[in-house]
Amino acid sequence: QVQLVESGGGLVQTGGSLTLSCVASGRTFDLYHVAWFRQVTWNGREFVARISADGHSTNYGDSAKGRFAISRDNAKNTVYLQMHDLKPEDTGTYVCAAGVQVATFQYRYDYWGQGIRVAVSS
Repeated sequence: QVQLVESGGGLVQTGGSLTLSCVASGRTFDLYHVAWFRQVTWNGREFVARISADGHSTNYGDSAKGRFAISRDNAKNTVYLQMHDLKPEDTGTYVCAAGVQVATFQYRYDYWGQGIRVAVSS
């Protein structure tokens, strides 16, 4: 069982930066891929970024490429999402999830956090 808790959200102006953290409980955290999603109320969930269990592989959604960076510190059971050059359309609830790879480029996320709110003002 893995429990995930996000932190670091808040209100920021356009062009600003935030770093989100996802802290996991459980001793097997380093076995899981971890991803960030953005929950948008009128449009479902958008993939933001993913990092492999060993931290050597990452990939990003189109809106995050070039502006966001995902990283992890397995010694601290923590995954980070650095967000730069934030835009109003980045507003939403950011949720981290931990899971396993089930096929090439396919992942099953079994554990989810509660989410943290990010608001970007224009």
